[in-house]
Amino acid sequence: MAKGAIRTKSKPPLEIGWREWARLPDLCDEPILAKIDTGAKTSAIHAYRIREMTKGGRPFVEFRLHPVRKQRRPEIVCSAPIRDRRIVRSSNGAAQARIVILTRLRLGGRVRTVELTLANRDDMGFRLLIGRDALGKNVVIHPARSYMLGRL
Repeated sequence: MAKGAIRTKSKPPLEIGWREWARLPDLCDEPILAKIDTGAKTSAIHAYRIREMTKGGRPFVEFRLHPVRKQRRPEIVCSAPIRDRRIVRSSNGAAQARIVILTRLRLGGRVRTVELTLANRDDMGFRLLIGRDALGKNVVIHPARSYMLGRL
């Protein structure tokens, strides 16, 4: 180390597989199986019965989600302020207008505030898709591994 250099402690990277258990503590207490998708910029949560409203003069959205895939129970009623509306292009190339909310994502020991788009993912294998923006920096993805963080 050069004279006068400052040594800093850097956190080890978060190592994850291509699918992991995650939590959205602002929305529900249930763990949600998530697919890590670096090909997607934004993240998406399965939402249905989406209803827009106003609370205190601010635009809000109320929606329901099934955190467990292939099961109708539990059914969680969620609400959050609307952050934005965006056109999102799905993997099949179809463009769809979606509502964007801001919420906390817990992945392993890390908690980050992330943007989530609301989409009906009933036909998809995962209720939660975690894109590049939500992962942030200092994350290593092992594409041949799953559940490296355990069930949260």
